[in-house]
Amino acid sequence: MWGLLLLAILQSALMTCGQVFLKLALVQFGPFEWTWHFFARVLTNLRFGISGVSFTASALLWMYIVKHYPLSVAYPLVSLSFVMGMLAAVFIFNEHVPLLRWVGLVFVIVGVVLIVQK
Repeated sequence: MWGLLLLAILQSALMTCGQVFLKLALVQFGPFEWTWHFFARVLTNLRFGISGVSFTASALLWMYIVKHYPLSVAYPLVSLSFVMGMLAAVFIFNEHVPLLRWVGLVFVIVGVVLIVQK
């Protein structure tokens, strides 16, 4: 199951990367407009493109995981993306995270460790 854990970490990292780049791109777009200019900015934005590539790679890796491992073990490992997302919020977006959320994150990590045990 440790091989699954490594795959799940990679899949969660790709998913988190997609979310981070999506947020960075959305900030650059400015207010939403139903104009060709707005959609041209969206479709030519590098961060938006990286986000799409990351989400696609994450989805493909997830399909591999689901095909080769029991869903009852694989699906809870998606919670690793919560851990990575919170770390991204703190270190990339300088968000303040209250202590209670950190405690919850510890529970998620403990749960993942318990899930991958035989």
